[in-house]
Amino acid sequence: MKICIFGAGAIGGYFAVSLARSGQDISVVARGPHLQAIQQHGLKLKIEGEERVAHVMATDDPTELGPQDYVIVTLKAHSAVSTVDSLLPLLGPHTAVVTAMNGIPWWYFHGLDCPWQDQMLESVDPGGRQWRMIGPERAIGCVVYPATEVIEPGVVEHISGNRMVVGEPDQSDSPRLKALRTVLIDAGFKSPVRRIRDEIWVKLWGNLCFNPISALTRATLDTIVADPNTREVARRMMTEAQVIGEKLGVRFGVDIDKRIDGAGAVGTHKTSMLQDLERGRPMEIDALVTSVQELGSITGTPTPTIDTILALIKLLEKSVR
Repeated sequence: MKICIFGAGAIGGYFAVSLARSGQDISVVARGPHLQAIQQHGLKLKIEGEERVAHVMATDDPTELGPQDYVIVTLKAHSAVSTVDSLLPLLGPHTAVVTAMNGIPWWYFHGLDCPWQDQMLESVDPGGRQWRMIGPERAIGCVVYPATEVIEPGVVEHISGNRMVVGEPDQSDSPRLKALRTVLIDAGFKSPVRRIRDEIWVKLWGNLCFNPISALTRATLDTIVADPNTREVARRMMTEAQVIGEKLGVRFGVDIDKRIDGAGAVGTHKTSMLQDLERGRPMEIDALVTSVQELGSITGTPTPTIDTILALIKLLEKSVR
């Protein structure tokens, strides 16, 4: 099976090495020193006390790769928007595009039985470019749980987890979904099929609040949860989000306080938004926060706490550019 990992960073590298070693025809799109290292020495994955190496086709020019069976997009959402043109050469008549990224995906309303079916989301897909150029019918959702890190060019370290939840936007158990799940399981991933939007929201629920609060305060998860004031801010944001999600048919399988306590149990962990801030990288504000505000507007749901935190984190983003 021909699979291209579009954005072979930390999660993408984990995908690529695992899938290549299971016998799939894997290529990766990367750039800079990371790409050069992969081309010269292979893509390396440090996991379970060993180093696994996969010599895969690596390029920054997708036209060299041709149409694929699956394209797994592991870029952050804001990067995916700006690179949609370069993804197009990878698409054949039956290519599926797997969105393995955080936040509300650009295809969210595709195949969803609700009053807003097939509505595009400006916050994560400005001008509907991904919707129009890729096509929502190609999309398969993927919620990524492993923690990984690029520790040097060409080298990815696996920290924890191997769960990659997949699902069709229309909730069907399609042949392409079954084939993808089989490939992922063969590569060593836990890959249950779920109501994909439920899974998206459960992960987003925490990212929505803990990420911007951590970037604004520089606090780790355990501190945010232990402090009664920041815990209450998180709780209010999650309450507002739950109302939105339930209007869209989402089932929340855990209550808010358990979700908050679960985040606190992670310990002295810096969220991805805080790490991006410290490294001078763009933060995933729109996919994690602005998108929820937009969904609140679409569903007629007030989001006063989300609005406040969003205004603050956007001002912080402007101040550090």
